[in-house]
Amino acid sequence: MSDLAIGVVGLAVMVALMLLHVPVGVALGLVGALGIFFMLGAGPMWGIITAIPYDFAAHWTLSSVPMFLLMGYVAYHARLTDGLFRTARLWLSALPGGLAIASIGASAGFSAVTGSSLACAAAMGRIAVPEMLRYNYDKGLASGVVAAAGTIGSMIPPSIMLLIFGVFAEVPIGKLFIAGVIPGLLTAFMFSAMVVIRVKRNPELAPDHDLRPTWGERFVALAETWPLMLIIVAVVGGLFLGVFTPTEAGAVGALLSFIVAGLKGALSLDLIRKSVSETLVSTAAIFVIAIGAAILTRFLALSGVPDVLSEIAVEAAASPMMILMGIACVYLILGMFLDPIGIMLLTLPIFLPVVEAADINLIWFGILVAKFLEIALITPPVGLNVFVIKGILGDAVSTATIFKGILWFLVADLITMTLLILFPEISLWLPNLMG
Repeated sequence: MSDLAIGVVGLAVMVALMLLHVPVGVALGLVGALGIFFMLGAGPMWGIITAIPYDFAAHWTLSSVPMFLLMGYVAYHARLTDGLFRTARLWLSALPGGLAIASIGASAGFSAVTGSSLACAAAMGRIAVPEMLRYNYDKGLASGVVAAAGTIGSMIPPSIMLLIFGVFAEVPIGKLFIAGVIPGLLTAFMFSAMVVIRVKRNPELAPDHDLRPTWGERFVALAETWPLMLIIVAVVGGLFLGVFTPTEAGAVGALLSFIVAGLKGALSLDLIRKSVSETLVSTAAIFVIAIGAAILTRFLALSGVPDVLSEIAVEAAASPMMILMGIACVYLILGMFLDPIGIMLLTLPIFLPVVEAADINLIWFGILVAKFLEIALITPPVGLNVFVIKGILGDAVSTATIFKGILWFLVADLITMTLLILFPEISLWLPNLMG
């Protein structure tokens, strides 16, 4: 059997393992290791699978993964985000569906300190959904808007998704982070516009709660968000101005979260224990998948499958737009069954050579991948953000109701994705200013 045939069989076996619900990291690593064994023998296989985990984990940029996760967990457990929803609620109360829009705004703010969509959805689900239900908001709207808004964590820096993409695609992490700012804000705007349109057409979805705050109350609430604003400005501003690298940004953000928690009187040994423990678990889970993907990447490179796919794309004279449309379809389908990081690391070894052959800007492509995976977080039947919200709400709202409420935001996401594809400048304008 030729190396190419082994590569194709390996991909088929990998799909079968996924369908059997084998953990993503295990499936990727196992297929990669066995594929190398059948092509090169036991000696080279053992040499490769013992070298890759160390080489990958020793990648200096990846040290920022646990730092950004630690920053988010400390901010969450220290309740540094509590004032964010209250501030958004007071400032946006005059809009139709003001509480729902406040949830979107608060999610966008929290995304800038957590980097994780699931953590964002969990935090806002505990704060915002009960508040909306208390004011008799439609259950589908209340739960769906928070599940959807949580996905902004995949885009707004510091995004763990973009960080891992940058390592695999070998593109500047700082520019990739900054490229996610406008698409992230655009996503929040589109979600908010969808809320306004729906509530205008059917006011019963979000009854007017007659909240009429004074300007004094608004500014007092705004002042309460200083802990979060300090961390966001320091991390994102420092990256944009080139004051420090993404790796240093993670350390700065984690340190600031501890300092701010201490100034707020929320720092304790229990908080440190919880934050460090959750950081270690999350980091280990990400690295297992990423190392499996690195082994699979080596196997596919040796088999020649990516080269053949690139040649097919070039010979077929497929335009970059057609290639992106095909990739979008693959991500949207896989998003119905797999977790986002697993999808990204499963597909990058195949897609990156094709994208590079088509001369597609990799920073722009990274933003598109993040957007595709945002959508994957809320697509049925395996929308992870939906199940996070369901786990928080228990029997108060059914899973079917949450998925029903999500559908309108999926439409908004598809519109946003179309804009990002048609107008690359939305993603590339800010990073181009960095020089």
